[in-house]
Amino acid sequence: MNGRTVLERFPAGGPRGSWPAEEFAHARRLEGLPAEVVMDLATDTFLVIVRGGETGGDITA
Repeated sequence: MNGRTVLERFPAGGPRGSWPAEEFAHARRLEGLPAEVVMDLATDTFLVIVRGGETGGDITA
């Protein structure tokens, strides 16, 4: 386990000009969570995560 909490998942093939994962992460940062976006190449999705398990959610390995 690497201590990441996944807040939300977004498909990589979103509409042109749309960045839903970045927008979601930005909104979480405004709430005080240090959210960031990473790419999960195995599933072709963007994950919005918080490192260190600072909030509830499912933990990825």
